[in-house]
Amino acid sequence: MKLGAFRLLFLAGLFAVGAGLAVVPAGAHHGWEWAVDEQTELEGTIQEISMAPPHPTLRVSDSQGQVWQVDLGNPRNTAASGFTAETAKAGDAVLVLGNRHKDESKKHMKAVRITIGGTKYDMYPERIRAK
Repeated sequence: MKLGAFRLLFLAGLFAVGAGLAVVPAGAHHGWEWAVDEQTELEGTIQEISMAPPHPTLRVSDSQGQVWQVDLGNPRNTAASGFTAETAKAGDAVLVLGNRHKDESKKHMKAVRITIGGTKYDMYPERIRAK
């Protein structure tokens, strides 16, 4: 193989590996593939609110005292819903509509809507299914 062809092959391989690595972190976190299709409700008490990237989250304790991680919408969707760090506080009651983790041992769900004090915050309005 000539040196020019080898360089071209090497650069093409390097590009393919780099492009593949760039996709892995996004695919590992984003999306809904880790969650079940069926939507459920979680009623509980907010323990903690985090607005830190990549997604704002709530830690919510249910009636059995189990603590759930509730992923809200991406920062843009969360802001568009009207929810901010000042909207609620630890100790507030919350009703979460969302999709729980496929692994039922994980107390983790992705919210499509949260309701606090009678106000609905739609994180993913296009995903809300009527009951």
